[in-house]
Amino acid sequence: MQLTANFKLDEFRCKDGCGVPDPLLPNVQKLADNLQILRDQIGKPIKIMSGYRTPEYNAKCGGEPKSQHMEARAADIQVADMTPTQVANAIKLLIGAGKMEQGGVGLYAGWVHYDVRGTKARWGGA
Repeated sequence: MQLTANFKLDEFRCKDGCGVPDPLLPNVQKLADNLQILRDQIGKPIKIMSGYRTPEYNAKCGGEPKSQHMEARAADIQVADMTPTQVANAIKLLIGAGKMEQGGVGLYAGWVHYDVRGTKARWGGA
């Protein structure tokens, strides 16, 4: 199922193989809409490293107990030819401009976490 011009629902499925539960589809749609804004701004494909996670998979991969991934509100992303810092900065600029939803931005060595929790959260130097 196509969510936006550049994102499909399958990209957000849990890495354990299960899909996003129907009740969480509005959350993943909101997330994809916001990531599309980023994609349009930077003009580069965004790779979804991790999207929705079942509670079991979240625990298995060491995720936070109240992770936004379990609500299909979060994605860990990478962009070719951009550092995680550059990606995080682009997200924060778009949030500041009111173009992307306020939420969590976490900076990691190989990726950026972004979520649409609706309140500001930053970690990892983001």
